[in-house]
Amino acid sequence: MAKFSVITTGGKQYKVSVGDKIKVEKLEAPAGGNVSFEKVLLVADGEKVEVGTPYLSGAKVEASVVRQARERKKIVFRYHSKTRYRKKKGHRQHFTEVSITKI
Repeated sequence: MAKFSVITTGGKQYKVSVGDKIKVEKLEAPAGGNVSFEKVLLVADGEKVEVGTPYLSGAKVEASVVRQARERKKIVFRYHSKTRYRKKKGHRQHFTEVSITKI
């Protein structure tokens, strides 16, 4: 079993291992730069599992920023029947794509 970790960023939790590419909420880092995630909840290496309460002290996951971009447009449509109420709005969420380099 490969080594993996559970990190939290942007109010969400992600299960990551070395080489994974994930999209997280926007981080203030330039494309090509490096980021480190200090909030590590769990680290598993084969049979050895470490669980934090709530975070592991001294554990860190390092990643490189692949790109900063925006998601595809999501349509927000509000509708009330029988009252001619219709509102259409679009939304594009910013995200940062990172590649995990070290656990």
